[in-house]
Amino acid sequence: MSSRPPDVLPGLREGSTFVDPLVRNKKVIVCCGAGGVGKTTTAAAIGVASAVHGRKVLVLTIDPARRLAEAMGIPEAARAPSPVPRAKLDELGVPVHGELYAWMLSPEVVFEQMVRRLATDETRVQEILGNRLYQHLSKIVAGMQEYTAAEALYTLSTEGNYDLVVLDTPPSRNALEFLEAPRKLSMFLDERVIGVFLPKKGAFMRAASDLIERVFTRAFGDGFYKDLQSFLGAFSGMFGGMRAHAEAVRKLLSSDDAAFLLVTSPEPAALAEASFFQAKIKELGLPFSGYVLNRSWAYTRGFLGPESIELGPDAGETERVALKKLGQLADAERWRAQRDRDLLARLRMETESGAAIATPHLGGAVEDLVGLATLARNLVRIESA
Repeated sequence: MSSRPPDVLPGLREGSTFVDPLVRNKKVIVCCGAGGVGKTTTAAAIGVASAVHGRKVLVLTIDPARRLAEAMGIPEAARAPSPVPRAKLDELGVPVHGELYAWMLSPEVVFEQMVRRLATDETRVQEILGNRLYQHLSKIVAGMQEYTAAEALYTLSTEGNYDLVVLDTPPSRNALEFLEAPRKLSMFLDERVIGVFLPKKGAFMRAASDLIERVFTRAFGDGFYKDLQSFLGAFSGMFGGMRAHAEAVRKLLSSDDAAFLLVTSPEPAALAEASFFQAKIKELGLPFSGYVLNRSWAYTRGFLGPESIELGPDAGETERVALKKLGQLADAERWRAQRDRDLLARLRMETESGAAIATPHLGGAVEDLVGLATLARNLVRIESA
């Protein structure tokens, strides 16, 4: 029987995992999965692992736990990624040769940056940013969070400032919609759609426009239709750039530079969601790299059962009862460990390369950098300093 650890795949150096070459070589890693499985902390731990290997890494997150955000130094409402202070990285217990940045995605900031990139001049930029409808755009256009995730991921991974960008996707079944969001939004803002609302020439077209205005006024109040015309008119000319950008996003995420990881937990609902995501990723033709079974009991390294305890001949009934209860608890632990090993084996069978790894249950939510370093060690086999 091979002495190779169960989560090391053929072709990898001894002691490494399938995640190790991803954090060393990929430009984009996308973490998908249901809510509540530890997707955010896994994304952050991947960032730590890559920084340990000497890369400049950015973790893009949607809604991190407050304490985790504070631990990573992510300020609220930041307009740009923030570096994790070197002093904090030095506390991890592993030598960090690279740099780690983090940013909680802000749809308003990302969309404003897109407007500034695509608008032809500052006058048009100010016209759009000052429009009442633009200021509420994230509320009136479905999928805005997904769109800005795709926009930010592409821009930040291609501008050359980072070696790797790790994306923590929204915690829902719609998480993969960020792949289609650029295309859908550009369709929403298509010239043919926009033309319905812009001022018309000719008596018949003006009459139709007046009718549309009356309908909108009744539904949304005075001034809304004029704001809508102003907003859509200001966007005129930007749609070609948006469509080209949407295609570039899709090309990047379908390339060898990207990797998609599915994060799940041993809970049945989470595993069902993982199967859904895996099928969706395959359907979209994206580079699925493997599973992370988070909060798992699959590994029992160093576990000693109570049967190894020898009671002396003078041990009393209390000690013997206590040892028996410990045995019952140990049996429950063994059952849980075997359950998670079976789950891990099943996940490996669902991938062509058998790429699946388990991370340990740390007893609660990971809310500090030390916890992230523990997860990182398990993901890529980092040795302590």
